[in-house]
Amino acid sequence: MSIKDNSAVSFHYSLADDEGQQLDSSAGKEPLAYLHGAGNIIPGLENALTGKAVGDSMTVAVSAAEGYGEVQQELIQDVPRTSFQGVEQIEVGMQFEAQTGQGGTVPVTVTAVTDETVTVDGNHPLAGKNLNFDVSIEAVRDATAEELEHGHVHGPGGHEH
Repeated sequence: MSIKDNSAVSFHYSLADDEGQQLDSSAGKEPLAYLHGAGNIIPGLENALTGKAVGDSMTVAVSAAEGYGEVQQELIQDVPRTSFQGVEQIEVGMQFEAQTGQGGTVPVTVTAVTDETVTVDGNHPLAGKNLNFDVSIEAVRDATAEELEHGHVHGPGGHEH
């Protein structure tokens, strides 16, 4: 069976940047499972997996635009340090949930700290990066009606949410 929309797919992967630095891997873990065509994984990788089958292995180069997008400068902001009341030590790399104007939250990463301000970045940590995946397809099946309704693959024994 080849991968098409509404397929439940499991694959092992390793992910590296253009300099060859490994960023993530499923080695020693369960394969990543997703619902093909539901936008559960980045577009460049999902598109490359279309038509592949169990046993296929490939290297996929995904541009920043087809991955986590380009860096959006408007998502990088200097915030008064007083906005972090109750946090004694603020360090580069820390992550926080920031309030949006619409009442929601967005994850931000601290990228710089001064005595008066904290620079936070709301971009995905991999935004602006070209990504290189080594992938091996482990399983492909038709998604269940419940998975299609929920928009994602469920683990053994039902859904996990």
